Parts: sequence; structure tokens; C-alpha cells
Amino acid sequence: MNYRHAFHAGNFADVFKHTILIGLLEALRAKPGAFCYVDTHAGRGLYDLRGDEATRTGESDEGIDRLLAADDLPAALRDYVERVRAGGAEDGDGELVAYPGSPLLARPLLREQDRAILCELQPEEAAALRTALRGDARMAVHQRDGYAALKALLPPPQKRGLVLVDPPFEAQGGEYTAIQKALEEAFRRWPNAIYAIWYPIKKRETIVPFHRWLRNAPGDVLVAELLIHPDHSPLRLNGCGMAMVNTPWQFDQSIEAWLPTAKYLLTTDDGGEARLDWLRRS
Repeated sequence: MNYRHAFHAGNFADVFKHTILIGLLEALRAKPGAFCYVDTHAGRGLYDLRGDEATRTGESDEGIDRLLAADDLPAALRDYVERVRAGGAEDGDGELVAYPGSPLLARPLLREQDRAILCELQPEEAAALRTALRGDARMAVHQRDGYAALKALLPPPQKRGLVLVDPPFEAQGGEYTAIQKALEEAFRRWPNAIYAIWYPIKKRETIVPFHRWLRNAPGDVLVAELLIHPDHSPLRLNGCGMAMVNTPWQFDQSIEAWLPTAKYLLTTDDGGEARLDWLRRS
């Protein structure tokens, strides 16, 4: 695998994905019972926005930086920005210089009774994540394939929880096959967990079979998407989506409250679009 998220940290997809992640974890915190957070592709934890990779692409300029400069954000986006500032790092002038990945954003949302299982296959990234989380006994880092971990490590002792599936999609269409195979086993082992699956949008027709498969998932399935370009070019990342299984009550309304603002702030041309659809609803 050659993918390194350092090239893309803080981009529009991170804004979208992490705002949803925070909302799902906050929904779990609303009840007193312990929960477990499982991240199949956890990354290194903290990303240097002034490093060679990030400055080469400049993707955070059109992502988190736009929200940092905005006023009157909806509550969910304001909460996201505050958590990014708290989990990342700033220079002496208050400029964000390091962006926190999903494990570091999840960490302050875990209570004493909650736990996290974080999987990262690449040795260097896993080592960096262990360093970033050193001393936190609630969060276990596993250097292993995240898909295989869903079979080996589920269900956890906690009855409730969230599984974030956020792969690099280097295998393109083959990634969906791997996701489906892993989730079929996970659904059997931990049927009442929330599942959030992030996916890129290049050409719309590549996503249709995955959505069709999701309609047979064991629970309500909500899909949110954010496009910053029209979805017909296979040569660029035009947008991204998050498919959520066993969606918390009224979570669609939570997303509706901030998604139009995200579209307005992050869209770069007239092809921008925000979508929110139920693929399955009982």
C-alpha cells in the first residue's frame, strides 16, 4: 500500500467524515452504557500540515482552513472545528499546523468506561499512532489488517459501539468487495453496532452496486454525500459519502442542520451538491 493520508489531511473529505464521526460518538455518549469505537484504518493520529506531503497538495486550504475562517457555523461544524483545534496543534499566531485524525478526535469523546480498537496495517503509521496515544489504556492499537480484525476482534465486551470503515480505496472497485465481505461477518458478530463506511465519489455508476448491497443490511441505512465537483470524472476526487447502518434516532436531522453549510463553504465550482438519502428505513 502506497497511500499516505498526510497528503490529504484536513481536506474537504476529512471535514465531512470527521463531523459525522463526532456526531455519532456524541450520540453514543448520550446513554450511560459503555461503548466501543472500532477504526479499521486508523492512520497515524496526527498530521503535520506544514510537512512536505501536506504542503505539496495544499488540500487543507480548501478544507479545514475554510471552516477556520468562517463565521456563524452551525453547531456541529463549530464543535468539529473546536475539537480539531484541541486535538491538533497551533503555532504562536494561532494557526493550525497539525491536524488530528479520527483516533485523536475520538479520544476526548471516550469516557472512563468506553474503549477503542484501532487498526492500522502500515508499521510506520501504527508506531506513530501508538506514540500519539501513549498512556491511554482505553485505546488499543493493533498493527493488522482492519477487515480481518472485524472477524477476529468482534464482538467486544461492550454491547454498544461504532465501527468506522475508512479505507484508502487503492483497490478502487475491489475495495467494495473487501468491505462487503468484512461487513457481512461483522453484522453477524455485532448486529446492533453502528457502522459508518466512508467512500470516495469519482463516477456515480461505481457506487450503485454498493448502495444496492447496503439495502440488505440488518438495520436502517442512511447515506450522506458531499460533492465539490460533478460526479462524472474518474480522474479526480469529486466528492465523498458516508453510509451509516443502524443510524441513531434523528441523526438524519442532525446532518441536515450542517450539510448545506459545508457544501457552501467547501464547493469549488457549480457542480457542488449535498445529498442525504435513506437506502433502507424500517
